[in-house]
Amino acid sequence: MASPVLYIPHGGGPMPLMDDPAHRDLVVFLKAVPARLGTPAAILVVSAHWETELPTVTGAPRPKLIYDYYGFPEETYRIRYPAPGDPQLANRLHGMLRSAGLEGQVDAERGFDHGLFVPLGLMYPDARIPCVQLSLLGHLDPGAHIALGRALAAVREDNVLVLGSGFSFHNMRALLDPRVGDPREVDAFHDWLIETCTSPELAPAERERRLIGWRDAPAARFCHPREEHLLPLHVCYGLASGRTPAAQVVFDGPVMGRRAVALLW
Repeated sequence: MASPVLYIPHGGGPMPLMDDPAHRDLVVFLKAVPARLGTPAAILVVSAHWETELPTVTGAPRPKLIYDYYGFPEETYRIRYPAPGDPQLANRLHGMLRSAGLEGQVDAERGFDHGLFVPLGLMYPDARIPCVQLSLLGHLDPGAHIALGRALAAVREDNVLVLGSGFSFHNMRALLDPRVGDPREVDAFHDWLIETCTSPELAPAERERRLIGWRDAPAARFCHPREEHLLPLHVCYGLASGRTPAAQVVFDGPVMGRRAVALLW
């Protein structure tokens, strides 16, 4: 049986770990969702906060944390998440990329950014499950990210949970100022995204066409002025599309006052 693939909103910086009221629903979801996922042997995280020219996998056995956020209380720079890395899995993923004709690399030095340690600190707080991160590609091409996921799809047979860590709404100006934009625009984009990813009436080719052409969705550029927080979803879709092409919505609620969704394949 193939392991689950999950795309989530990871919230604003370390705020889900700070008892922030605007993240309350997300925190409840992240703490509860592991009950639906089984017990993975390892976790592969595609974080919105790492972009490289070539697809890159972390290969450090004991990755440090990267506190890639700014202006938060001092204690948020002392957060610990001592999950081990998995160099063997990293090398296997690298080999899968090469077999698919994709040039990739393993980074044996890079640590875990907050796209990993914030949500996993709530989902798996004991930090015992080995983790690796996969980078996004700096050109942000949606089709290339679907292909990247597709190249790694076989890893689901190894009981590896895939976590796309992003945010289905990521207009920072609107997240920080509730007066910016119209909530109907946010709903229109999310309704389109849910239909695209979950509708059983869509043929696989049409589903993929819509995801590649996501910029044509209602209010697409309002919801994502830059698409790095959406593209982990495309990698997830690529990983899942051969076996479970239709996702299900497992979270649909407010995060920082704006609608956000999580999708499970």
